[in-house]
Amino acid sequence: MLFHLHPLLAVPIWRQLRRLGGPGLVLLGVADNSVIPLTGSMDVLTIWLAARHREPWPYYACMATLGAVIGGYITYALSRKGGKETMERKLSPKRARQVAKIFDRWGFFAVAIPAILPPPFPFVPFLIAAGAGQYPPKKFLAALAVGRGIRYSIAAGLGYLYGNHILRFFARYNKPAIAILVGLAVIGAVLSLIQYLRLRKK
Repeated sequence: MLFHLHPLLAVPIWRQLRRLGGPGLVLLGVADNSVIPLTGSMDVLTIWLAARHREPWPYYACMATLGAVIGGYITYALSRKGGKETMERKLSPKRARQVAKIFDRWGFFAVAIPAILPPPFPFVPFLIAAGAGQYPPKKFLAALAVGRGIRYSIAAGLGYLYGNHILRFFARYNKPAIAILVGLAVIGAVLSLIQYLRLRKK
């Protein structure tokens, strides 16, 4: 939440993550899939790093997936410990019922398919539902790894194939691109705050 409260920190943090390369993806993935949603940032960084060709693109896909799995498991484990009360506390009653219904019906695919879908599709509710519903840890990790692996392999592959075009875009529109990421962080902060205040009243 601190990241959202101070969105201007996105600029120096973004630059540092780019310098770190693969390990930076792991750190960002842990944050993005746990308590600090950073809409679209993982995809952008994965594509950008793969476009640089410093390492084979599968390396960046694997590092992004690793970070996403670690972060997702943190959210899953906390929700598993808290049970259904956690889901009801974190989500609105309507959203909780919708997610629980989808998860009860689809199980493995209720994690794997949302993990593939790009932003702005909300993924954290499915992590919470998996934990609150006591979905088996091994199956959860497998589904999350498959879904995120596919997503970031596509992102890294696109970065590798269209690297020159992508790097020219970032060179030309570096500031607007960062401004968009900061804007998304602000929007995420506002929505998170609204949801928190709404649930607190209930």
